[in-house]
Parts: sequence; structure tokens; C-alpha cells
Amino acid sequence: MEKISIIKGDIAYLPFHVDAIVNAANSALVPGGGVDGAINKKAGPELGRDMLKFGGTPTGTAVYTSAFDLNADYVIHAVGPKYQDGEHGEAELLAAAYQSIMKLAQKLEVNSLAIPFLSTGVYGYPLEEAINIAVENVKKFDLDARIYFVAFDESTEKIAKKCL
Repeated sequence: MEKISIIKGDIAYLPFHVDAIVNAANSALVPGGGVDGAINKKAGPELGRDMLKFGGTPTGTAVYTSAFDLNADYVIHAVGPKYQDGEHGEAELLAAAYQSIMKLAQKLEVNSLAIPFLSTGVYGYPLEEAINIAVENVKKFDLDARIYFVAFDESTEKIAKKCL
């Protein structure tokens, strides 16, 4: 049975080791900004080169690479949807992204996993709704691992703790 907790901080600079860190990637898998930019900066240029080998991945899916200079063994690159108005399948795509993360975590047999709240930054997903989708979909999996949802700021942490 997984143990889920909320921590506040920068996912790229976790003060402890996890087996896998989840990156909020874009569908081209080209290093970008936000969480993706921070993870790529900390991991080093090898991560971006590894990401490009996939040639992209559709929204709602995930792929994995080595973690290079991050405090982890793997990076799971998940693509969440850009929020439009909630009427374009965004909730289903976001749920699919978390399900893809969990399937890869099972495949990799991770014992610890750090996950940001996908699509809540520049992709504009309403925070509380996105957090509820994240928590609901992660809890669905029978993954025997310690799961850390990483909130970038205090307001996100507060909402996330309420949703957990």
C-alpha cells in the first residue's frame, strides 16, 4: 500500500533520493520552462538529449529516461493537457497522464516517486481540480511505494493537503 504525502519545494532539488522524479514535459519532449526547465537544468544536458530520442509523446502519456545529475534513478516525463475550458477532454487527458506515470513506476519497480501537479503552471489547469485528479488517479494504483506530491509554493501545498 502506497504512502502519499505532500511536500513543498523545487522537485529538481529534492533534499533526499527517490527512485523516480516526474517531469511535467511538453509533447515534443523538448526541454522547456517551469518544472521541465528546472529538472533539465539540474540533470544536465544529457537529459535533454535523451528526451529528444523519443521524438515526442502524445498528451496523456509518459516515457522515462535516466535521471543523470538529479537525486533519483529515473525521470518519468509525463505530458499533461493545456487547459482550454474543461470541455475538450482535459480531465481525461490529465487522468491518463497520471495513469501512465503509475504504469511506468510499476514497470520500473520504484519504491519512491516524486510527482509535481501536472498542467497547473503555464498550461493553466485550475489548481484544485488538477490536484483532485492527480490524487484520485495515483491512489487507484496498487503501488508499494512512497509517493511525494511536490507543491512548488505554499498555496499549492495548502490546497493539496486539503485534497489528500
